[in-house]
Amino acid sequence: MVESTMEARGERFLRQRQVLFLFVFLGGSLAGSESRRYSVVEETERGFLIANIANDLGLGEGELAVRGAQVVSKGNKQHFQLNHQTGDLHLREKLDREELCGPTEPCILHFQILLQNPLQFITNELHVIDVNDHSPVFFENEMQLKLLENTPPGTMIPLGNAEDLDVGRNSLQNYTITPNSHFHVLTRSRRDGRKYPQLVLDKSLDREDKPEFILTLTALDGGSPHRSGIAKIHILVLDINDNAPEFTQTLYEVQILENSPLNSVVVTVSATDLDTGNFGTVSYAFFHASEEIRKAFQLNPITGDIQLVKYLNFEEMNTYELDIEAKDGGGLSGKTTVIVQVVDVNDNPPELTLSSITSPIPENSPETVVAVFSVSDLDSGENGRVMCSIEDSLPFILKPSVENFYTLLTNTPLDRETKSEYNITITVTDFGTPRLKTQHNITVTVSDVNDNAPAFSQTTYTLRVRENNSPALHIGSVSATDRDSGANAQVTYSLLPPADPQLPLASLVSINADNGQLFALRSLDYEALQAFEFGVRAADRGSPALSSQARVRVLVLDDNDNAPFVLYPPQNGSAPCTELVPRAAEAGYLVTKVVAVDGDSGQNAWLSYQLLKATEPGLFGVWAHNGEVRTARLLSERDAVKHRLVVLVRDNGEPPRSASVTLHVLLVDGFSQPYLPLPEVAAAEARADPLTVYLVVALASVSSLFLFSVLVFVAVRLCRRSRAASAGRCSGPEGHFPGHLVDVSGTGTLSQSYQYEVCLTGGSGTSEFKFLKPIITNGLVQDTE
Repeated sequence: MVESTMEARGERFLRQRQVLFLFVFLGGSLAGSESRRYSVVEETERGFLIANIANDLGLGEGELAVRGAQVVSKGNKQHFQLNHQTGDLHLREKLDREELCGPTEPCILHFQILLQNPLQFITNELHVIDVNDHSPVFFENEMQLKLLENTPPGTMIPLGNAEDLDVGRNSLQNYTITPNSHFHVLTRSRRDGRKYPQLVLDKSLDREDKPEFILTLTALDGGSPHRSGIAKIHILVLDINDNAPEFTQTLYEVQILENSPLNSVVVTVSATDLDTGNFGTVSYAFFHASEEIRKAFQLNPITGDIQLVKYLNFEEMNTYELDIEAKDGGGLSGKTTVIVQVVDVNDNPPELTLSSITSPIPENSPETVVAVFSVSDLDSGENGRVMCSIEDSLPFILKPSVENFYTLLTNTPLDRETKSEYNITITVTDFGTPRLKTQHNITVTVSDVNDNAPAFSQTTYTLRVRENNSPALHIGSVSATDRDSGANAQVTYSLLPPADPQLPLASLVSINADNGQLFALRSLDYEALQAFEFGVRAADRGSPALSSQARVRVLVLDDNDNAPFVLYPPQNGSAPCTELVPRAAEAGYLVTKVVAVDGDSGQNAWLSYQLLKATEPGLFGVWAHNGEVRTARLLSERDAVKHRLVVLVRDNGEPPRSASVTLHVLLVDGFSQPYLPLPEVAAAEARADPLTVYLVVALASVSSLFLFSVLVFVAVRLCRRSRAASAGRCSGPEGHFPGHLVDVSGTGTLSQSYQYEVCLTGGSGTSEFKFLKPIITNGLVQDTE
């Protein structure tokens, strides 16, 4: 039960680490470009303080916990423990440099600090410093040597070497033996730097004098204090077997592919012995081979075949040095060295390490660095040579940098409005056979730059508002859009200063800066302002801000808010004006004309006139469309001298507005008859000053001249009318008289030409006019009943 629980925890831990490494690679863009290196002496006790990570990273107390700091290292073993509150980085366990790095020096442990919120990745190194904690150890504690008694002085006999797991000064430095008159030892170095002893014979041997020697071989390292290892050497002096085995080559050099199958014969060594019998029988064996060599190769003692018993890996070790001993039956031996070179094959795909990434990238930027990465391949030669590429259709290029680093750059300025995101696949391919490749995907987003000005939906807006509107009335809207995004696309509206400095635009309209709605700030008066025009600006909130303009024309629609105003006769409160009519005037005689205007326009300014009150109804009539006051019949002696007429002037608006004016008419026998003022007029004249009298006299003179002209005009009209009477009569409900159309153009305040059908009523003897309603026919206005 406990084992299954432990296995489940282990699997969960592995999955968590896999996810963590995925975040590490994806967050590589946030990794710092500068590594921090720390050091610690091996075998330091657990809990040792390596460094304060928070101080090194410039973070405050507790900020590591807030940002979810984690220590990430290779492998399943965690060597470090991070205190998130203090920022202290401690050892989780003792470190054994020899177990971690073996003979490699310096011994560097790589680990990373992963921060989140925002994501940041800091690479660190820990240098594990070696201590002299291992003594040299011989592979054989006892060595037995057999030397012929006739061995000449100066002969060198290789001895088994010792091995020290420490490195540097703490590693094995030299060999010594107990003082002896026949031998001394030399310390030699191999190609890989390992030291081995050679025993040197100083003087000739005499088996009868001393058949054997027992020596103590000591291996010393360079540590402080020194450590040492010893081995016993038992030397037997043999009787003469004067031929030792000899190899055909003193050095064998061979090459083997790293993917060679097991049991393959790497090389066959061969040695011969000129002796006969047992002294000439040769057998082969490894001479003091390391455990690593014995695991990889096997030597046939009879044939000398060296076979492969373990798969080789060029990336782990590319050269093996094997010492082979050939020994005859008499104990004599010969030695040779076999150098095995492991040949690389393309069995490792390229690797891509992302150092930094920039995203998002501002649009319209010139050549911009998007990412920096390095590529590598564990293989060698052509197998380790790589090339990088991306899709040709992308606006990016790859440029090689120092060593194996590449830089991903923008080739052309990017346009966010065209494309806001790019998925870039970097392909790394080696030149081996077959070619291996690795792909890495990078997502780059394009950030917005304020490069688009707002655009109005129309260049010119026409708005209509009826006068007398309520203040703050919404009269319309303008609209502009911006292709940018964010604040660069947020449009604000404002009014431009008017081209006409006399136009009080600020008091007329306002605009909502957020949505472009336009409001009338005060009530508009058509009679004062029929239309006005102004500019509107739409600006975004970018930096610098961009803007565009549109024109807005506001048309004020007329409302019937003005009553007709009578110009003549004047209504200024002074003495009333009296019109003189001769009693000899015929029907239709023009007494006067009421002149009125209306401040409105269009239909609201079309005026009509109506006789509202009269002292003697039926005596006078008013033409509806021009305000002319005429006699409706012949005058008689029975008609009163003074008449008071009230004329109503009405416009054509909805609802209609009207004004009235009072006319005073005085019937006289002729213009030579003295003017008899009305009682109220006389009273007013009595109170008038002399200047007023002078003005009245001047006006009377002008009026006399005017009346004379009128009489001439009336005489001409009567002559024409008598000739037209014979042409027929107009038929109507009150009599049969011929009708004719009278074209009245430009009378009153009407803006069109009208035709009226005028009929004289018969049977009444008063020649009264009958006005009919206007009818528009073929562009003319006719009156119908």
